[in-house]
Amino acid sequence: MLTIFARCKVHYDGRAKSELGSGDRVIIVKPDGSFLIHQNRKREPVNWQPPGSFVTLEERDGTLVLRSVRRKPKEILEVELDEVYLVSVFRAEDYEELALTGSEAEMAEMIFENPELIEPGFKPLFREKDIGHGIVDILGRDESGNLVVLELKRRKADLHAVSQLKRYVEALKKEHPDVRGILVAPSLTSGAKKLLQKEGLEFKKVEPPKRDRSGRGRQTTLL
Repeated sequence: MLTIFARCKVHYDGRAKSELGSGDRVIIVKPDGSFLIHQNRKREPVNWQPPGSFVTLEERDGTLVLRSVRRKPKEILEVELDEVYLVSVFRAEDYEELALTGSEAEMAEMIFENPELIEPGFKPLFREKDIGHGIVDILGRDESGNLVVLELKRRKADLHAVSQLKRYVEALKKEHPDVRGILVAPSLTSGAKKLLQKEGLEFKKVEPPKRDRSGRGRQTTLL
């Protein structure tokens, strides 16, 4: 892993174009080709390239230039190193994967294993179903045969979550006469509750599963 602290200029050419004037920044190049440039504020990089990019170092008229190329889509990120303060190279070994608990994916798994958490007779059919207007977290049917869209949120759901659910329900109603939309989350903002009622959508309070260090689920019930 290569880390450089330097005064530099940044040029990007790809799906758009951008220029960043001279300033002190941290540059990180990872073994998988990830290329990140950080300023002294905010957590997100100001410029970046994804894994799989090809990184080279060259000299142009006495100036060192780091060049990162992504092939598809074609994107080029160049960093002119005006003054280098610190360079470190470390052969990092890290084979672990992040074990995220209480995620929306785990919520979906819990609902597939225990459909009655939503309501008696609910039958989940698909996870992450692409309907052309977005990806539905869970698509199923209720005991009356109505199509049911579940939008899952592991934290308090807001207006954006309701808007997502509304968009999915409206898209499916173009082909299916009876479609219900249920927002599944631990809680709602007051604005989200009002909008749900206005749009004729529903809410089901469900907490994401919590796991102990052994990986066993502690909570699998509806609150």
